[in-house]
Amino acid sequence: MTGAKSPQRQTRAIRLGPRSWAALALVSAVGVAGVGWPFLAPPASTLNAHAQDAPWLFAGLLVLLVAVAAATISESGLGPKAVAMLGVLAATGAALRPIGAGTAGLEPMFFLMVLSGRVLGPGFGFVLGSVTMFASALLTGGVGPWLPFQMLSMGWFTMGAALLPGADRLRGRAELWLLAGYGFLAAFAYGTVMNMAGWPFMSALASNISFSPDASLSTNLARFLAYCLATSLGWDLGRALVTVVLTLALGAPVLKALRRATRRAAFEAPVTFGDTPR
Repeated sequence: MTGAKSPQRQTRAIRLGPRSWAALALVSAVGVAGVGWPFLAPPASTLNAHAQDAPWLFAGLLVLLVAVAAATISESGLGPKAVAMLGVLAATGAALRPIGAGTAGLEPMFFLMVLSGRVLGPGFGFVLGSVTMFASALLTGGVGPWLPFQMLSMGWFTMGAALLPGADRLRGRAELWLLAGYGFLAAFAYGTVMNMAGWPFMSALASNISFSPDASLSTNLARFLAYCLATSLGWDLGRALVTVVLTLALGAPVLKALRRATRRAAFEAPVTFGDTPR
């Protein structure tokens, strides 16, 4: 009588080393400062005097740091097989994004990012999220000072799915519900991060909900909450619900296909070139 078959170890396209984790920590810290500085800087800070300039400065810095993080991760083992998988998934995600553009947050690319990150790991997930958002911005003409924050936020979004528990053992409906729940919450988190990145720009447009350099932390938090409720709640809810529905409806076959592709690709096996048979 044979025993139960033990689950196979999850295949990862990229296994992160200490330098890669350090690069991710650095770019994440700058990203948090870039979106959270209105709440981190005291009212008397000179940074508040540059409320209109600060997002541009952080955006320029993030471009460099995201590139450094991606390059560092690449050095950890982004081989030709992983590059091919990255290109296919990024192109698919970029093509999915315009489908729901401008339609109540119906953005199907988010469910693909969740499933891809779950299967392929945090390193691949971060690079995939950033590259997909960059490609979709070029495709839709959405290039601007917000793009580095979108790239970083999508990198976090996709990487977070890879850090959920049970990657090697959890399967079936339980895994789908875990990913759906994560996608629901992370969709709101993505929208909140993007709101924080753009909020200081609107100081002259809506005085009741805009960032005020002279206001207290509690006042600015209340203004920011009102800004989110007034501008993006419906969009974020639509994104979250679409992610949940697609994850539950299509998650099983997509996860199966991704796992089969990673096993067949054997990312961790070195590519060798032998003599061609004559």
